[in-house]
Amino acid sequence: MMYPFMTLPDETEIVHSELRPDMTVQVYIEKPDEKDGFHTVSCFLPRYEWRDNSGFSETEIKRYQEIVESTAHLILEFAETGGLLNASGF
Repeated sequence: MMYPFMTLPDETEIVHSELRPDMTVQVYIEKPDEKDGFHTVSCFLPRYEWRDNSGFSETEIKRYQEIVESTAHLILEFAETGGLLNASGF
């Protein structure tokens, strides 16, 4: 299951998985693109291992790395508690 986490002003969506049996969390980033439809990439915490980049530049990946690093503690917490909405009591 994937849980919504953040929508950036440019409509980039960041979602994450539950805590997986191997103690990792998949962070999935998707951005609409007029030409390609969507650009997508996954980052696996806690190793910050980026996989399956489709359409993002290295500059964009560096920006997303900063965002994921600065919020990883929240993502990991929410992954254990059923996502942001469940953790916040909504």
